[in-house]
Amino acid sequence: MFKVFLVDDEPFIIEGLMDAIDWAAFGLEIVGSAENGQEALERIRYTPVDILITDISMPFLNGLDLIRQAREPRPDLKAIILSGFNEFDYLKEGLKLGIENYLLKPINVKELQDTLRNAADKLLSSRSDARLLQSNVQIMRDNTLYRWMNDRISESELAERAELLGLSLEAPYGIVALLRREPFDIDAQEQALAQLAAAFEGRRQAVPFRDLDGDIVVLAELSSPDEDRTELARTLRRIGAPARLSFGGPHPLRSSISASYREAKKAQEFFMIDPDRDWIDYEDTLPLKKAELVDFPIDWEGYRKLLVARDKEKLSEAIAADFERLRAMEGMTPAQLQEVALELIIRFKMELKSIKHADEPELFAAGIGQANAASHYAELSEAVRQVAGRCVDSLAKDARSPVVLQVLSEIQEHYADDLSLKALGARFHIHPVYLGQLFQKEIGESFTEHINKYRIEQAKRLLKTSALKVHDIARQVGYWETGYFYKQFKKFVGISPTEFKGLH
Repeated sequence: MFKVFLVDDEPFIIEGLMDAIDWAAFGLEIVGSAENGQEALERIRYTPVDILITDISMPFLNGLDLIRQAREPRPDLKAIILSGFNEFDYLKEGLKLGIENYLLKPINVKELQDTLRNAADKLLSSRSDARLLQSNVQIMRDNTLYRWMNDRISESELAERAELLGLSLEAPYGIVALLRREPFDIDAQEQALAQLAAAFEGRRQAVPFRDLDGDIVVLAELSSPDEDRTELARTLRRIGAPARLSFGGPHPLRSSISASYREAKKAQEFFMIDPDRDWIDYEDTLPLKKAELVDFPIDWEGYRKLLVARDKEKLSEAIAADFERLRAMEGMTPAQLQEVALELIIRFKMELKSIKHADEPELFAAGIGQANAASHYAELSEAVRQVAGRCVDSLAKDARSPVVLQVLSEIQEHYADDLSLKALGARFHIHPVYLGQLFQKEIGESFTEHINKYRIEQAKRLLKTSALKVHDIARQVGYWETGYFYKQFKKFVGISPTEFKGLH
């Protein structure tokens, strides 16, 4: 990993930077920080540093002089300047020094991320092929493919990076396989990753990489969606054992491979139900397939809101009422009720993990066993209610700050309004940059991503239940630019709002 050093005479800026950026995703590691230029220079002399991020106006030694002196022993040091002053002289001097960027406070996190990505790429490309460490290539591959799996990379950037990394990605279809070792073992993961790379070299286009959850992901190209995957499964089981192996479904490679990644992730959760399986294929998991249908009989979004609000009582009441309702539905069978219960338990597990960024399988094992052994609908209802209660208790242990709870409440009540960190920061008397960093830290996603996701969920509800036109629904949920609404909807749902409406 490339090493980063932070310098700013305002400690909350340093803390905010540490929390606002997923440094490992860029192949970066923070190795130190300082609150003035002189202190930074002393520490850098004894600490390997690749990227220096510094304020420009500081006591003892300003940012420009710090860059000059720090580069004397390290001429390849990349520098990024932060400044509260939009001064032409500062900018001109910074350009002379060959800085990566001159960022004005409050810091635009997206711009900083782009700058870090470019700086890391420059550091990689500046090293000759003979000295380019395989670990750094792997970090870049991990970062590129993970962003692709999560729809966070443009087509042009993907093409550039694929060429640099020697990835063809030209097949019409692809499939994602996922290996998860519990408990996590970094040495075993590194060994398996190297073995997989060697096993597939020259045989087929299958690329192994690591994601941020610690799973090994294998992206395999297919000539058709019906291509036999037995050999691939055998290779993965042989090398990956005793890791758990799951497959997503086949999808068009360039347009929707991220769907296969999400399916492989979800299929992993079914090892809770059937731990003795050699592998689990998403296409063979009946409850998963039923749950993906548009007529899934539970309002999951309502459950999710009650979970986030930590309202155990209302959540328990909603589950009990839903199972009473389902039991009385014409044609409902005990097997279908059991599938609904198992699917809900898995959804609670995945939602808790997405909020806390940590897996807690012990909260769900008893519920899975109870649901599998249930002989009465009331036992299924109780199993789901107990799991939901344990999830609420787990969240309650990690109490969020009052200001973040207020922001979440504002989003739920006024999502259709023109909400911004600047306006909310002014309302709650907190700097918008710090508010954004605090929100990212506690919620696990940016303010913009969260409000877009929430608005799209409301749009889905209206598309299903109302006769309004798509552009009217877009305005009702807060999008005045229909094109942007289409883009966000397809990002989160996978199809256009018009296609979604057609399904209902």
